Amino acid sequence: MAQPFETIEVTSHTVACDGGGGALGHPRVFLEIDEDIHKVVCPYCSRTYVLVEKAEDGRAA
Repeated sequence: MAQPFETIEVTSHTVACDGGGGALGHPRVFLEIDEDIHKVVCPYCSRTYVLVEKAEDGRAA
């Protein structure tokens, strides 16, 4: 059975993805999270970045 793709919660509308594998990753790409959809998928590795609201103390919820 295939492993599910990784989902990463972020608080910024712009994220950088390099596959996370060092030399085994992929070229770094900058992805913009749409205001209406609140998520974006990396076209290289299929990681999903989900925009979350910041908690009052400044950390992600």
